[in-house]
Amino acid sequence: MAELRLETTAIPGLVVLHLPVHEDSRGWFKENWQREKMVGLGLPDFGPVQNNMSFNAHRGATRGIHTEPWDKFVSVATGRVFAAWVDMREGETFGATHHVEVGPDVAVFVPRGVGNSYQALEDGTVYSYLVNDHWRPGQAYPALNLADESAAIPWPIPLAEAEISEKDLANPVLADVTPMAPKKTLIIGCRGQLGRALQADFPGSDLVDLDELDVTDADAVAAWPWHEYALVLNAAAYTAVDAAETADGRRTAWAANAGAPATLARLSREHGFTLVHYSSEYVFDGTAAEHTEDEPLSPLGVYAQTKAAGDIAVGTAPRHYLLRTSWVIGDGHNFVRTMKSLAEKGVAPSVVDDQRGRLTFTSELSRATRHLVDSGAAYGTYNLSNGGPVMSWAEIARAVFGLAGRDEADVTPVTTDEYFAGKTDYSPRPLQSAMNLAKIEATGFVPEDARVALKRYLSADA
Repeated sequence: MAELRLETTAIPGLVVLHLPVHEDSRGWFKENWQREKMVGLGLPDFGPVQNNMSFNAHRGATRGIHTEPWDKFVSVATGRVFAAWVDMREGETFGATHHVEVGPDVAVFVPRGVGNSYQALEDGTVYSYLVNDHWRPGQAYPALNLADESAAIPWPIPLAEAEISEKDLANPVLADVTPMAPKKTLIIGCRGQLGRALQADFPGSDLVDLDELDVTDADAVAAWPWHEYALVLNAAAYTAVDAAETADGRRTAWAANAGAPATLARLSREHGFTLVHYSSEYVFDGTAAEHTEDEPLSPLGVYAQTKAAGDIAVGTAPRHYLLRTSWVIGDGHNFVRTMKSLAEKGVAPSVVDDQRGRLTFTSELSRATRHLVDSGAAYGTYNLSNGGPVMSWAEIARAVFGLAGRDEADVTPVTTDEYFAGKTDYSPRPLQSAMNLAKIEATGFVPEDARVALKRYLSADA
């Protein structure tokens, strides 16, 4: 008996599957949809939410060419059909075609934006299809005339002899079709340091901040067209570590850092988009010399606890990248700019020397995000910071002073306990913030040395 196998086509993403059919005198049996086996062969794990059946009473019944805004998995339950597809997506393959006869032993995965049509070759033909989105009233999408000369589909039964609906007879020719645009990217928290960096690597994205889309607001979430997105980058967070210890800060931190990611994870499951979320080494207590992705969570303060809760929530999204990072530096108020300002003003600061880690520049975090998405890296959690040696805050401050033309010795190292002596309104910090970068490096991403990035950052900020 033949084995399950997958056949690619000239239309990107359109895949023909040859299915084993078990037959005897009683009839036949087949595994029409087998997620584990088919995904293992390379079929996208497209997450079907609905199963439809189409019955064609008479040979020659012809439907199409319809270009629905969802993926579908098509197979025949009884009879045979001639099936044809036309790529209706924006891009170089617009207008490309493929056709095949489909019986019980063949199934086809049709990606979003590829027009599909079916002609019954026998009376009483039934074909079924799984789709990964729900039909919505008023939803418009491209269609193509069955007789379009540029597609030149070789219909076994001439269209003049086929049964075709009035609507399908009126479909436009390819020259008059507006190609289907790809699903979009959404950047949440677009005005923050990371959000601004992401805009450079994801041009053309939809951009929203709290005043345009508050993910902690149920009504705002319900009204947003999530089905229009293939990728959602959540750069929004509550980062006031010490203020999170207050009554108001605690509530806000939990809503932004735990509640909002949980909502986005649910929406990712429902609408099939890939969710990218950014976390922190604060989810660990800082007792390990170097943190790995699978280290058990051990948050110290309220901010850390809310980030850890967000990590757990994001992990429930089937398609997610969770990037844990540390000591973020970007276009905004941050430690490096503060030290540069103090150097320029002639101040000699005391800086903690027992908290150790690596800087993460937002440009590097954005570059890593682009890499993971484009390379098709396995979903999951990745540590990401700039590379180079592990340094203390005091060592980084001294490097800034040196690059600013000040004597590095003007920075006085102190312990965390000495720095916070006499203060009560602060959150505990992890002392060891360095993260192991082997997992993301295994995907082909090479983090830039933080010292190189620091020098460039200060030069650009001059």
